[in-house]
Amino acid sequence: MEMVPSEENQLVPKEIENAAEEPRVLCIVQDTTNAKTVNERLTLNLPASTTLSKLFEDVAHKASYVNGTFDLAWGKTGDMGSLDPSSEMSLTESGFEPGKRNFLQLTDKDGEQPQIASDESGTAGSSGLDDSSQERFIGPLPRDGTVGCSSDYSSPSYSYSSILNKSDTGYVGLVNQAMTCYLNSLLQTLFMTPEFRNALYNWEFEESEEDPVTSIPYQLQRLFLLLQTSKKRAIETTDVTRSFGWDSSEAWQQHDVQELCRVMFDALEQKWKQTEQADLINQLYQGKLKDYVRCLECGYESWRIDTYLDIPLVIRPFGASQAYSSVEEALQAFVQPETLDGANQYFCERCKKKCDARKGLRFLHFPYLLTLQLKRFDFDYTTMHRIKLNDRMSFPEELDMGPFIDVEDEKSPQTESCTDSGAENEGSCHSDQMSNDFSADDGVDEGICLDSASSTERVLKPKSSLTFELFSVMVHSGSAAGGHYYACIKSFSDGQWYSFNDQHVSKITQEDIRKTYGGSSGSRGYYSSAFASSTNAYMLIYRLKDPSRNAKYLDCDDFPEHIKHLVQREKESEEQEKRQREIERNTCKIKLFCMHPVKTMALMENKLEVHKDKTLREATEMAYKLMELDGVVPLDCCRLVKYDEFHEYLERSYEGEDDTPMGLLLGGVKSSYMFDLLLETRRPEQIFQPYKPGEVMVKVHVVDLKTDTIAPPVSIRAYLNQSITEFKQLIAQATELSAETMRVVLERCYNDLRLLYVPNKTLKAEGFFRSNKVFVESSESPDHQVTFTDSLLWKLLDRHGNTIRLFVSLPVQSPGTNRTICPKVGGDTEECSEGSKGNRNSVEAILEESTEKLKNLSLQQQQGSSTSDSQKSSDTSDFEHIESPSPSQEPDSSVSAVVAVDNRELENRIRAASGGSGGGTYSDPETQFPGEERSDSEVNNDRSTSSVDSDILSSSHSSDTLCNADSGPIQLANGLDSHSITSSRRSKANEGKKETWDTAEEDSGTDSEYDENGKSKAESYYLYFRAEPYAQEDGSGEGGQKCVLVHVDKRITLSAFKQNLEPFVGVTSTQFKVFRVYANNQEFESVRLNETLSSFSDDNKVTIRLGRALKKGEYRVKVYQLLVNDAEPCKFLVDTVFAKGMTVKQSKEELMPQLKDQCKLDLNIDKFRLRKKTWKNPGTVFLDYHVYEEDINISSNWEVFLEVLDGPEKMKSMSQLAVLTRRWTPAQMKLEPFQEVVLESSSVEELKEKLSEISGIPLENLEFAKGRGTFPCDISVLEIHQDLDWNPKVSTLNVWPLYICDDGAVVFYRDSTEEPMEQSEDERNELMKKESSRLLKTGHRVSYSPRKEKALKIYLDGGPVKDPGQD
Repeated sequence: MEMVPSEENQLVPKEIENAAEEPRVLCIVQDTTNAKTVNERLTLNLPASTTLSKLFEDVAHKASYVNGTFDLAWGKTGDMGSLDPSSEMSLTESGFEPGKRNFLQLTDKDGEQPQIASDESGTAGSSGLDDSSQERFIGPLPRDGTVGCSSDYSSPSYSYSSILNKSDTGYVGLVNQAMTCYLNSLLQTLFMTPEFRNALYNWEFEESEEDPVTSIPYQLQRLFLLLQTSKKRAIETTDVTRSFGWDSSEAWQQHDVQELCRVMFDALEQKWKQTEQADLINQLYQGKLKDYVRCLECGYESWRIDTYLDIPLVIRPFGASQAYSSVEEALQAFVQPETLDGANQYFCERCKKKCDARKGLRFLHFPYLLTLQLKRFDFDYTTMHRIKLNDRMSFPEELDMGPFIDVEDEKSPQTESCTDSGAENEGSCHSDQMSNDFSADDGVDEGICLDSASSTERVLKPKSSLTFELFSVMVHSGSAAGGHYYACIKSFSDGQWYSFNDQHVSKITQEDIRKTYGGSSGSRGYYSSAFASSTNAYMLIYRLKDPSRNAKYLDCDDFPEHIKHLVQREKESEEQEKRQREIERNTCKIKLFCMHPVKTMALMENKLEVHKDKTLREATEMAYKLMELDGVVPLDCCRLVKYDEFHEYLERSYEGEDDTPMGLLLGGVKSSYMFDLLLETRRPEQIFQPYKPGEVMVKVHVVDLKTDTIAPPVSIRAYLNQSITEFKQLIAQATELSAETMRVVLERCYNDLRLLYVPNKTLKAEGFFRSNKVFVESSESPDHQVTFTDSLLWKLLDRHGNTIRLFVSLPVQSPGTNRTICPKVGGDTEECSEGSKGNRNSVEAILEESTEKLKNLSLQQQQGSSTSDSQKSSDTSDFEHIESPSPSQEPDSSVSAVVAVDNRELENRIRAASGGSGGGTYSDPETQFPGEERSDSEVNNDRSTSSVDSDILSSSHSSDTLCNADSGPIQLANGLDSHSITSSRRSKANEGKKETWDTAEEDSGTDSEYDENGKSKAESYYLYFRAEPYAQEDGSGEGGQKCVLVHVDKRITLSAFKQNLEPFVGVTSTQFKVFRVYANNQEFESVRLNETLSSFSDDNKVTIRLGRALKKGEYRVKVYQLLVNDAEPCKFLVDTVFAKGMTVKQSKEELMPQLKDQCKLDLNIDKFRLRKKTWKNPGTVFLDYHVYEEDINISSNWEVFLEVLDGPEKMKSMSQLAVLTRRWTPAQMKLEPFQEVVLESSSVEELKEKLSEISGIPLENLEFAKGRGTFPCDISVLEIHQDLDWNPKVSTLNVWPLYICDDGAVVFYRDSTEEPMEQSEDERNELMKKESSRLLKTGHRVSYSPRKEKALKIYLDGGPVKDPGQD
């Protein structure tokens, strides 16, 4: 680097001397380490030669941080890559772009927040600030170096902007796995409980007895140690949840924190059995209370003792509009006895009769740690939804529980019946027995002493003060449907309150605690809870104030030995993680490609992860092993080059840079690169071609017109400013062709061929880009003189660009084994004579002969051309040996011509052997196969929608159907001549013809395969088709399944494609169907004969199935049975064919034998009807005289309902309206079965009269409502009475809000004087469960459907036991 003297006579780099002239790099830095600064941006405009280390210094100065205590990473990317703070690389070398905005993020270093730099005003913790300013100032110093003056706690709304640095709070947060905030709140509370934390530390894990991964106490111990000793901002809880036996799905389940507390305490008690901690939970959290009933006449009392871990306090009494204002008031209500009188009188054992009594609860013993649960979640029986009560309930910082201890208001020496749930003393006992029992049981009683002063009088007095201090408030923010938990906890070491909100820990004040009382600032009366804040206290934990028992947190020096060893192991693990992160931060991760010379000729992809300090030579060796080239290619025959996979472009090679670090070659460590790497290989005798930046890559395919072949590509590199003449000379050197006679054709995009004929035009002007494909031909043939689009070269290239390869599976059943059916005059069928059997034998012989010929041709192809390849692959530029499309060429110049001619010859021989076109078995359009094959989509007959091929959906006509290869009158399925059916209506139809998709005869999309002269349209323009036998790799082709590999021009129509397949299927194209197989092995029938194969692509699979194809004017129809009163009202019956011009009655006649054969339904023609089917909804009833495509619109893959009638058909004309009605009887909470009502008009009055007639409800009391949703419009009986729009004020049915204009509408009706049945709460709940179950089974909407919460379980054996049959 050249040095020049500066103004201070010091030598400085010349680049810095000329810094004003060099480009500048704009860096925009976002500080993500602090909530206050996350929305701020630091802007630096630096010279491009600035080093990365200098960038870190400048950022540290600007952000007032100590350099080296933070990281910088690339922003605006999903996976941030960090920058190296010690690198001396310039900004441009590191990937920064001059003149553009470069986004960076300032992040924590190794999980620790940046240290604030000291300046004249001092730090937040120095003596330069008083206590008040120290509390208010949070985060890094302001950019001007002065202390901030705004208070974080003066904000009117509770926020978390007061996030402190870890070093200020001294506490570590917990990472929320997804929805584990409830777990984090409880864990932080337990951690901040000295007695629980110290007891957990005193427990020693025996690794020989249990797996550490599944040990809950051990994982809690590790977590608490990390919370106490880690330098990270937040730590993960995954090890703890794994010990619970939870998988990742549990992280997405919301649970109640009180429920978790109970379940986790149970699990700890189980794990701590037979240890010193066996009774820890009970010692700390368990209290006792008495549940009693006392007779008010004789004073006799019956009671039992219960234990509790928390006290549930009601927020708002049932049925009340006002909530309790404080915890003390709720506690008073908790112990307030109720009087049992009237119908609720209590049967007294002493009085031997029902007497008035008093029932209630009395606290006998309070635990050392008192847990209060505020019951904010309730159930609203009006709306039948869970709700959250956000009413205000205050709670004191110090709670005196003395007034709530058991002091009898009626002292009496009467005997009492007692039952202790914790001991075995049932029956009668005196009060002195009870007190003696408890004084013995609670010898070490925390807070209560039960002294037996007298045998006749019980005296209960506090052993010490029952004052509890609040230290944890678990807050819920949200609704009953879901929300967020966090904990406000007071530290017993300094008395400061902190907010533990997942990974964020911050100081808070008493004012913030008061904001968790709930309620709203204003008074809204009854609706106060609805408008109150949704952030309020849910669980409160108090500790008894007892200096003799109040513990302090254990310091690290006082840890037991086993804990000290655990701390050391965790530190080592953390150091290992830190080293691993450092390696990750300096690792370049980039896509690697390689053309493996042996495994596959396709481009292999992998990911190369290499340290930025590794050299290119070392990276090449790593890539060599990664691509498994060892033993295949020598290492010195491989090199890494810069590659653009999208454009298949080799950007540059790295000659002479074997010892250059990869970080420098790749432009630094980045999360993603705009380029890739290619591991290039060569043969030992070859040499690598240097690739220079700025070159373009060209794949050159040499075309040989004599053999009609196109060679695999040869790659050459050219410059965009080269002329066409220079480019031809370059190609001539690479291919040894003559440049003078050379024709060069550029394929600019798919099948866009451009002849390059202007000598002086540059490649750039011709449209060359990074990667290009050209075809070259150099010969003396007269084809040069022909216009390019008429030349043989263009035809060959055009065919090459449009040829695709298809794998065609032929029917398993060979043609000769089918039982052939011959048509009778009347349309019935019978078995053919012996003569036809002979014909079948001759057909089999022809097919065998054709198979042998195909094999021979395949061998000729292999021997005849070394450049031929039967399989297309991407490395040969999607190309293969393609034969001439012209049948008139010489036989030896094109094998496909012979195949094409042989195919037609074979077809003719089959037809001749089958008896000609008149009554032949295979050529006759009426031929049907008894065992007609069905596709997967047809077999799956419970589907309510038909499978339609994608090329149908892309069509503008929905009525397109397959047609028959006939030129005479259309022979319909019922044997009638189409002319005889339609001639009487044709003139009428043509008079006022409507050009719509369903009525336009000329535009129905059912094009014939033959032209007016009866000649096949496929023959008028021959498109390339070549087929050869193919053995499937997976062996599935064995056992009778035949496959052919077809190379075909995708511009061929489906009709011509089927005709070309005839020799291989063995039947005419009208007797088989074509199914396209998609990636998930679903098959969809291709039905439009006039559509091309343009939607098909290379290597698509096609399945051929035997079965009669549709004729012109015919439509395939799926018939479903409509069962209005069944749980599943839509049942698939049969597939059938309807024809244009056929009447509904004729189609019913066609259906009857099918229904009898396939569905065992023996129906009378007058006992069933057909009707429109729209999804699952029944629609228009079709009358017997209706004609398809005249009265009824019909389309391809149509669906109809068949409905069996109870009596004669009531529908006689189209003016009538058939409505499905259903009675609702509130007194029985029941819906009656459906009944059909046929109306003569759309009058509401007529509907009500008909309903009154069938139900007996007086007309003035009858109310009706239209059903909602799809048929059968199911609705819960708990909702129908209120939810539907009963008795709409309209006079006709076809107006808003009814819009009943077609048959099949659902109408509910009821008697307005009938009241709903009265139900108890249990009966209502039971009915609600039944209704939910019923509606879920039918797939209909359930209005009240509470979120299905997974039960919270902790598994002591490491995980749930899965049912082997579950998967």
